[in-house]
Parts: sequence; C-alpha cells; structure tokens
Amino acid sequence: MSLVETLVQNLGVSNQQAEGGAGLLLQLAKDKLGSGEFSQLNDVIPDDFDSLMGAAPSVESGAAAGGGLMGMVGAAAEALGAGDAMGKLGDLAGLVGGFEKLGLDAGMLTKFAEAILDFVKSKGGDQLVGVLQSIMK
Repeated sequence: MSLVETLVQNLGVSNQQAEGGAGLLLQLAKDKLGSGEFSQLNDVIPDDFDSLMGAAPSVESGAAAGGGLMGMVGAAAEALGAGDAMGKLGDLAGLVGGFEKLGLDAGMLTKFAEAILDFVKSKGGDQLVGVLQSIMK
C-alpha cells in the first residue's frame, strides 16, 4: 500500500488532501534533511515524491506564513536569530497555512506527521524515524 492510500484509509481524507498534506511534509523534509537522508526516505516511501510535492499547496515563508500571528512570530524569531526552536515555529506556521488551503485544520498536521512516521517505520526505515521526528516536532 502506498503512503497516499494509507493516509486516505487511516485519516479519512480525500486523495487530494492526502497527496497535498504528504507533499507539504516531504517538502519540509527535503528542506531540512541532507540529500543522503532524503534519498533514503525516498527509498522507503514508494510514492512519487515529485508528484506529491507538486500536489502541495504553495506556502509563503516568513511574515506571510500561515497568514497570521504564527507566521509573524516565526519571522521575527528568525530575524532575531532565536535559534532552531523558533525557526520550527515558522515552519509550523507555513505547514498550518498549507493544510488550511487543503481544507484541513491544524490538528490534522499532527495526524499526518504521525501517520508518515508510522509508515516509514513499517517499511524498515527505523533509522530515519528519529531524524524525521526531529524535523516534524
């Protein structure tokens, strides 16, 4: 079973929402992981990454991310050099904005992340699970 099929079945979302949500999280992984780790992730998940990332709605970084306070806080933290934790807040705001464009609430972000981590673990990507957890949480 593919990742998209798993998300549709386990989360009760549409195919488009599954593809877009997975694409948003894979884009984050691509941005945060080294090329070797991302390649390993691509080996574990049989879905076409380019297609999934292409299905992800565009999200803006910085002050416009999420269209509100979260985006502004993340941008301000990055500008002040407040470190990785605050940078992750900016990432989170962008992801929430992307999920909203898919018609999904912010709570689905956690469910998608958990489902993707479970999927990777089930496919034998145990070493990748820890790496993914660090960028998704």
